[in-house]
Amino acid sequence: MASYDAFDPAVEINGQTVLTIVEAAMGKFSDKYRERALTALAAEGITEPAADEWYPQQAWLNAFETIADDLQPHVLDRLGEQIPHVADWPDDFDTVPAGLRSIDEAYQRNHRGGDIGQYRFESVGDRTGEVTCENPYPCPFNRGLIRGVAQQYAPVDAFVFIEETGDTCRRNGDDVCTYTVYW
Repeated sequence: MASYDAFDPAVEINGQTVLTIVEAAMGKFSDKYRERALTALAAEGITEPAADEWYPQQAWLNAFETIADDLQPHVLDRLGEQIPHVADWPDDFDTVPAGLRSIDEAYQRNHRGGDIGQYRFESVGDRTGEVTCENPYPCPFNRGLIRGVAQQYAPVDAFVFIEETGDTCRRNGDDVCTYTVYW
């Protein structure tokens, strides 16, 4: 499987999520980046994203690929890092493990219609955990998302470090990437 292919063609993403990512997250970088994201979405038939609509995940992933190609893949990492700050996110906790577990809850809220994939967190030590990403989003986006969540809930003195540790990776055509998170 290529790194930008939905697991299931029936999967959709919530329009509010699309708008938030394009307007709030991409807009934080620059107007040029926001406009490039809107152009990439328009090329996929999403010309005026609406908060109360649902859009094909594959169109969204195609726009991600265009953004990565045009603006460099590191933009997806930085975009992922912004998600917990701009998206509708569970917030009834205050620890890194709870935050990392919440990624899947937020993901499930904002996708529907078939095999959307998942995020799994497992604590493996004091201030260490593993996040398994079984979803069609590219590695840089997932890595940034995990780092952004961990940084949001980490102690003030903590340095958050993410290391790819699994035997499989989306970059290599697999469906799963695993990251060890230290904080």
